[in-house]
Amino acid sequence: MQLTDFTDYSLRVLLYAASQGDRRITIEETAGIYGISRAHLMKVVNQLTNTGFLTSVRGRSGGVVLAKPPEKIRLGDVIRATEPDFALVECFGSENHCAITPRCKLRGVLSEARAGFLATLDRYTLADIALKPRDFPPKT
Repeated sequence: MQLTDFTDYSLRVLLYAASQGDRRITIEETAGIYGISRAHLMKVVNQLTNTGFLTSVRGRSGGVVLAKPPEKIRLGDVIRATEPDFALVECFGSENHCAITPRCKLRGVLSEARAGFLATLDRYTLADIALKPRDFPPKT
C-alpha cells in the first residue's frame, strides 16, 4: 500500500505543528523546512483545517496550530481524512470491469489487509510519533 504525497505532507505538517506546541506555524516556514511547494502545502493545510486537525488564524500574526492535543489525533483518522480512496485494486473502485469479480477471493484478502493497516494506525496518535523542534532542519 502506498500513501499519496498529499497524505505524506499532511502528516509532516501535523508533526511540525505538534513540535511547536501552541506557537502558530506558517505555510511558508513549513514549506521551507520540508522543501515542499507553498501552493501544495496551502491545499494540505486547508484540508487539515476543514477536517478539524488544525485551527487557522488569518492576518499578519496568523498561522496554524493543532486544533486538539496530539494525543487526541489518531493517525488512522488523518489517513482516512486525507487519502482520496483505498481502491487497492480495480474491484474496489466504482469503475470495476474485472471479469472475475463475482468469484474472486483476492478482494476479501485485500480488504482484510486494508482493515489491518488502518487498525494499526488507529493504535497510534500524533503524540506517539512527535518530534522536538531541534529534530527539524533550520528554516530556509
